[in-house]
Amino acid sequence: MKNKYPVTRYYGVPVSYDKSGNYIFEEGVKVHAWRNGKHTKGKFQGLGQLFLTENNLLVAIVGFEKMKFKDRHTLAPFERFTKESVPKELLERFSREDFK
Repeated sequence: MKNKYPVTRYYGVPVSYDKSGNYIFEEGVKVHAWRNGKHTKGKFQGLGQLFLTENNLLVAIVGFEKMKFKDRHTLAPFERFTKESVPKELLERFSREDFK
């Protein structure tokens, strides 16, 4: 099938800003999963990178894994990667168990 593309599941946490303009996670925030789509713009650079969902929600990537092309419809795709990322100290709040 020539229209196949690599699909990756990205685990992410919505972020917001504090009064100083720094990225923060809201209290009680949970990890959710999205996937890249055929028309997702940008490139994945690493954990902590931010992406925008189709509803303009800003999300920090805290984990990722490859997924099968045929399973892609189980998750919503996101719009695009940004070139920004959150500090590594913020990422340390999440562990692999949070992704289940």
